[in-house]
Amino acid sequence: MNNIALYELAHARTGDKGNHANISLIAYKPEDFALMVDQVTPERVAVHFGARRPSEVRRYLLPNLGAMNFVLDNVLDGGVNDSLNLDMHGKSLSFHLLTLPVQRP
Repeated sequence: MNNIALYELAHARTGDKGNHANISLIAYKPEDFALMVDQVTPERVAVHFGARRPSEVRRYLLPNLGAMNFVLDNVLDGGVNDSLNLDMHGKSLSFHLLTLPVQRP
């Protein structure tokens, strides 16, 4: 097994709605999607974002697209308009998820 960063297998897009973040992961190759389903779980994502203290992490699978979507509740310090946190939204959150280590056989 080889430890690699998730960004070697996928790219990400992020959005926000109020105090909630939405991060989509899209596999570069269809054969990597199953590995992502096994290893990029809501529990692991919650731990990876532990400093942001998500109250809940939900995952939605989109197998026909080789993608998954995560909704992280209450991670944006009140939302983009209320937060004093400099750019802890959007691209910075998606890149943080892409640093998650995964094991490639």
